[in-house]
Amino acid sequence: MIKNWDKFLLPYEQAVQELKIKFRSIRKEFRDTDEYSPIEFVTGRVKKISSIIEKARIREIPFDNLEELEDIAGIRIICQMVEDIDKVVKLIRNRNGKDLKIVEERDYINNIKESGYRSYHIIIKYFVHTAFGEKEIFAEIQIRTLAMNFWATIEHSLNYKFDKNIPDDIKMRLKNAAEAAFMLDKEMSKIRDEIVDAQELFIIKSSLIAKILKKVQLLYFSGNFDNIDKIQKEFQDIREKGSVEELRNMNRKLEQLMQKYYLEEQ
Repeated sequence: MIKNWDKFLLPYEQAVQELKIKFRSIRKEFRDTDEYSPIEFVTGRVKKISSIIEKARIREIPFDNLEELEDIAGIRIICQMVEDIDKVVKLIRNRNGKDLKIVEERDYINNIKESGYRSYHIIIKYFVHTAFGEKEIFAEIQIRTLAMNFWATIEHSLNYKFDKNIPDDIKMRLKNAAEAAFMLDKEMSKIRDEIVDAQELFIIKSSLIAKILKKVQLLYFSGNFDNIDKIQKEFQDIREKGSVEELRNMNRKLEQLMQKYYLEEQ
């Protein structure tokens, strides 16, 4: 039995934190450039000690070889659309050999599990630097849609409640629910272009509004601009009823004013 669990789990905890930051940064890069992001959100966890012990027992892995377990560290990337999963997989493949090494890919979307479970799993090796030295560990990346994640969360809860012996009638209902969730994903895919266009428009508009507000604030606090009330009124009108192009024009107008008063955004 491992005595110092804190030390053993340290590199896994660090790997989860680093991977979450990296994939959240990718999402931010898409959004900062006013583009649709295939990554909706990212979560991560390190397996509980009790779960590690139980899985090692089932797989007959000795406690001095627990590093063989592939999912002690895990992150989950949630996408809006099924098509986004392929894009995320490609993003990960492009990192292969750089900051991570792909060991295996498991496609449970085209190869559905008997329970109805759908997800795309990538097993990687990830290198971490800790206070106790450098270490290469296994980590698992799960990629799934919002609908798939909702279903998997419910199934996990039921497995916990029934100690992995879910009654047959509930199993059947779960399987039917998995198909219903996948049908929802398929229907959303049919109107994907409209959804993406609407979301991109929202992202662009939100970004422009934030930029304008920042410029208005800088002009106000500079003390050099006397007509700030007029600018604020114009902004409110455009914000409520105006188009994206009108917001762009106002942003350009404020940029010119800032140049006139030698103001710079921080």
